[in-house]
Amino acid sequence: MTPPGWHPDPGYTGIGPVHERWWDGTRWTDQLRVPPATIRRRRMRVGLGITAAVVVLASVGGGVFLLSDNSGDDNERAATAPSAPPSDSPRGGPGAPGGGGGSGAPEQRMPGTEDGYATDLTSGINLPVPDGWKGTSGVTSAGVTTGEYPCPGDTSEQCVRGGVFSAPAKVLKLDTTTAKATAEKDISANATESYGEKIYGGITSHQELKSEPVTVAGEQGYLVRWKVVTKNGDDGYVQSLAFPSPRSKDLLVVVRSGFDVNAKAPALSVMDDITKGIKAASEAGSGPGTTA
Repeated sequence: MTPPGWHPDPGYTGIGPVHERWWDGTRWTDQLRVPPATIRRRRMRVGLGITAAVVVLASVGGGVFLLSDNSGDDNERAATAPSAPPSDSPRGGPGAPGGGGGSGAPEQRMPGTEDGYATDLTSGINLPVPDGWKGTSGVTSAGVTTGEYPCPGDTSEQCVRGGVFSAPAKVLKLDTTTAKATAEKDISANATESYGEKIYGGITSHQELKSEPVTVAGEQGYLVRWKVVTKNGDDGYVQSLAFPSPRSKDLLVVVRSGFDVNAKAPALSVMDDITKGIKAASEAGSGPGTTA
């Protein structure tokens, strides 16, 4: 049984903001909220990976990403597991949100997640987690990372050699309506947020390596890949991939990838492998009345 928690509303029609509905452990209640997760417009700081509270989908790849970053507005942070229950809901037993087991308990697996994959519940997709990588599932994002190391411009921060993250296009404030236009619009922001701040000194130039249609999770998508040259530290490969969600054709999903250009970083072929391995989440698109 899935413990009590906030989960994507199974009755969501695709119109208006995506809500979360409270699952009390046995049934869906009438309590709704707008998920607190929004994109924080900055690079990844490790500290997605991956446990307790994370910044959902900051930028990717050799960029940095924050774990439990308390600076800025609370609405710019999100949890990888359902957060505390509404004040008038039962708290459940050990392992339930707010219970004695803590929100990070292994048994608090969200509905639709699958071993070996990181699940983006809203987008309805699974990202494969390569051997040796860290993966995290979330309500409005999923991510996989590898190779933590002190950032070149600020050694108090932790960077990653490679990372891949997903989010609905609207969460990234992309208003384009086709996969191609979305990928083409996102790549510049992806590159800037991954390598363009003080950690890497900014991007001095870039070269387009790919701009092509691709089939992802059975959907027709589009990807754009750049190689960027930075002022400080490693250069990087960044990729923006967009495609319709398997859950709803009206929902565009963006998957941002980024790898350092470094012998310690993953081979560029791994980026292709992860792209090919993206699939529909097993319980994506459950309708009203479905139990968790």
